[in-house]
Amino acid sequence: MSIAPTSDFQQYLEHSKQRIDKALTLHLGGFNSPYSNVDSAPYLEQLRQAISYSQLNGGKRVRPLLVYAAAKAIDTSAHDNKQLDKVAASVEMLHTYSLIHDDLPAMDDDDLRRGQPTCHKAFDEATAILAGDALQTRAFELLTEITGCEPPTQLALVATLAKASGSRGMVGGQAMDLAAVDQNINLAQLETMHSLKTGALIRAAVTMGAQFAQANPEQLKSLDDYAEAIGLAFQVQDDILDIESDTATLGKTQGADIALNKPTYPALLGMQGAKEKAQQLHNQAIVALAGFDDNAQPLRDLSAYIISRSH
Repeated sequence: MSIAPTSDFQQYLEHSKQRIDKALTLHLGGFNSPYSNVDSAPYLEQLRQAISYSQLNGGKRVRPLLVYAAAKAIDTSAHDNKQLDKVAASVEMLHTYSLIHDDLPAMDDDDLRRGQPTCHKAFDEATAILAGDALQTRAFELLTEITGCEPPTQLALVATLAKASGSRGMVGGQAMDLAAVDQNINLAQLETMHSLKTGALIRAAVTMGAQFAQANPEQLKSLDDYAEAIGLAFQVQDDILDIESDTATLGKTQGADIALNKPTYPALLGMQGAKEKAQQLHNQAIVALAGFDDNAQPLRDLSAYIISRSH
């Protein structure tokens, strides 16, 4: 199967990126606390700057794009609903929180993120921790601000994001990742680790877009099969790029995983084997979408984009 997105995808990608960037700016949240009798915003200026610096500095925006594309696959009117922006923004806020914390000296100790100094380098470690904490909580608060949504759907959105973010998902995967440094692990262990660390939030993004659009159980299952495949494919491609790309293109330090002696797909499968694995996962994702019509084309294109990207 081809790994080239269709010709219309670039336009959809740019439109969706503009949409989520506008939504993130709009929904980042205020700093005048309801718990103070005076305006607290001036005292929180450094925190505000750190949050804005980390959240609004670009990025691929893959997860909010998946929210949009999954909703479109189910119902185009749901895709165009401005309330969906809150779902997409909540997922990206949660993702950004994880990046801020992963970059800390106690974690991966990275100096670059999206071509700029990491949050703890641009500010300081304490501010970075607090910025991540604030984005995490804002993500869930934002889901409670969705209007015109039935309470069971709103609760399902909160539950999906929470489950994917915690010890059974992204946080658990990061714990496994840290424990795997300098260790010899097999392919099944590596896939389990990345299914949690990277895959869980990607699966949540797809599920949440579909939940907002009122997908039925069969549709949710097919979309989750799709998301499971692209979640692993995303990490396989990241491992490949960590070797084949360069720091300027990646926007983060090239060779960081090798320097930390972390297990990777090229290390276990060889470079050619890793590329074949990415293609296999892409194929699985496309098969999972067989029951969907042309409205799911952005999802198909996103799968191709994930394993053909250069950063």
